[in-house]
Amino acid sequence: MRIGVLAAQGAFVEHIARLCRLEVEALAVRLPHELASLDGLIIPGGESTAISKLMLDYNLTGEIRNLAKNGLPILGTCAGMIILANATPDLEVEPLGLMNIMVRRNAFGRQIDSFETELSIPVLGKKPFTGIFIRAPIIEQATSEVEILAKLADGTSVAARQGKLLACAFHPELTDDLRFHQYFIGIVTGN
Repeated sequence: MRIGVLAAQGAFVEHIARLCRLEVEALAVRLPHELASLDGLIIPGGESTAISKLMLDYNLTGEIRNLAKNGLPILGTCAGMIILANATPDLEVEPLGLMNIMVRRNAFGRQIDSFETELSIPVLGKKPFTGIFIRAPIIEQATSEVEILAKLADGTSVAARQGKLLACAFHPELTDDLRFHQYFIGIVTGN
């Protein structure tokens, strides 16, 4: 199994490290030809405007969109969730329009407002998952095709799945808990 991690900007090294711990071949993706023969792709957290512009500059946007429409599983974390979204009120980001969610950037405020909290994510089991939120987005709207996987205590949606697309507002790559990556690998393998 080969999973690519978009290495345009952001926390791609951490995702690669988590995949390696799970004994998955992980590849840094910077150019369109590096998307060939992947079984899955991760779009990491970082700065969504920068990632969006770099994807356009390096001709990755159309190729990733086509691969997703042809069934490539994709995980988007934090900024990656914004990139996967169908809509965002921020005009500086061109989302891929793959998931039927509307996402609001920096929903909790600035960097100083970052936080950690225990999340109930039933698809990962009963044990809570530590969500690390850094200038995090939220899911403001989702269609009935989207399964909401996690919410904050106030009901704010922070993780979702639509078919082979998985998105979260937090950073699972910054924890030692590998369950979120394992869940994505299960989507990739069809389990």
